[in-house]
Amino acid sequence: MNINVKYFGMIAEAAGKTEEVLELEGNPSLGELKDRQVKKYAIKDPQSVQLAVNQNLNTQVELQDGDEVAFLPPFAGG
Repeated sequence: MNINVKYFGMIAEAAGKTEEVLELEGNPSLGELKDRQVKKYAIKDPQSVQLAVNQNLNTQVELQDGDEVAFLPPFAGG
């Protein structure tokens, strides 16, 4: 399965890139993908990293071939 991964802000800086295509074996969960990328790029404060699948913040989804997963830094709002 191929997943398009996009990185933003401090996460893109840690990864040294803004996007990549990952070829994944089996059917990993979104949490497993996050854990893998956090370890791979030594992303600081992984609890603050949000994920969006196909531009949707609902992370209760099963990854499908061709999905886009965005790794989003913490947001400040007001």
